[in-house]
Amino acid sequence: MPKKAVWWILLTTIMAVLLVVVPVGATTISELQRQQRDLRQRQDAIRRQQQADQALLNQVNNELSGLQDDADDIAQEIVELDESIVMIIASVNMIVDEIADKVDNLIITTALYEEAKLNEEIQYLGMKNRIQHMYETEDISLLQILLTSRSLSEMMNRIEYMEKLNVYDGLQLDAYIEAKEIADALREQLEYEKAELEAQQYELELEQQELERLLVEKRESYENYEVLIARARQQAAVYSTNITNHNNQIRQLQAQEAGLRQREAEIRAAEEAAKRAGSGSRNYQAPSAFSGTTGERIAAYALQFVGNPYVAGGTSLTNGADCSGFIWRIYRDFGYNVPRNSYSFRTAGTAVDGIGNAQKGDVVCYAGHVGIYIGNGRIVHASTERTGIRTSNANYRAILAVRRLV
Repeated sequence: MPKKAVWWILLTTIMAVLLVVVPVGATTISELQRQQRDLRQRQDAIRRQQQADQALLNQVNNELSGLQDDADDIAQEIVELDESIVMIIASVNMIVDEIADKVDNLIITTALYEEAKLNEEIQYLGMKNRIQHMYETEDISLLQILLTSRSLSEMMNRIEYMEKLNVYDGLQLDAYIEAKEIADALREQLEYEKAELEAQQYELELEQQELERLLVEKRESYENYEVLIARARQQAAVYSTNITNHNNQIRQLQAQEAGLRQREAEIRAAEEAAKRAGSGSRNYQAPSAFSGTTGERIAAYALQFVGNPYVAGGTSLTNGADCSGFIWRIYRDFGYNVPRNSYSFRTAGTAVDGIGNAQKGDVVCYAGHVGIYIGNGRIVHASTERTGIRTSNANYRAILAVRRLV
């Protein structure tokens, strides 16, 4: 993992430790208000950091999008280069085949040319010899024709034959010359076409080499983009983790702030109750005056007795009760018959899996003590003779059991 990613994770962890701190117990409204202000300031600081991380995440996502587009373009170019190389190879193979055909045809045409040339020479020599012989013996021949012809018709026929023989010799010679010329022209055409094909082959092979060079460059470039994309995704994951951690921290601080506000409200209620008790004008509402689930009604009903005294063995909500007597009286006022000692509450009702799953009205059991869960991690209980009926953090001491009686 890059050093920058490790640094951000370490920074997030440090901020979680520094910013998400459970407030210490406060006994005055001013102290509670100060702690609430401190929590809000911490939330603001986390939100600012969260906004900075979000801006960085957006920037990385934009860069990632651009890198991915560039990588896709290069990938498409690689495909096109591959296709072009395949087409060039196919074209070169076709040209090689065509050159081979041209070579075969050249062999055949050259043979025809040589044959026509030889026939021409033979015909020419034969004709030349006959003409030479005829002219060298012309008088004798004509005389022989005259002397040996039995009639004028025979003499004319023999003279006509000699003329036809000369014409035939000329025609044969012309035919052999024409065949030679045709073969020679075809041979030259084949040589020209072969040279053209060889030039095309050379150019295509050069083009193939250039495309293969470009293909190597594109593949190296694509691999570089893959590295950059992986790095950007890793950075984005770090920023996303930071943002998630910020959200969790803010929720924790908000929960703590809510607990402080509730504690402040409880203290105010207790102070008001103490004032009413001191003036003799304190009034209590009956269980039927509260709304919600039975557990919520029990918790709300019990809270109105905060500030009243603790009396060992007592069960009076106004004049004094001990921890189990307080709960016994609360539940009795709602029509429930529950244990009278703290030990028996540990097996009463049904078990609840930890304080995190507790609901308002559940009984929280400690060693030699019990209280009623009122939400937000707090209980109301008859604490001690010095503090009386009060609210406390549910985890102020080790919890042995949480029981649901309604």
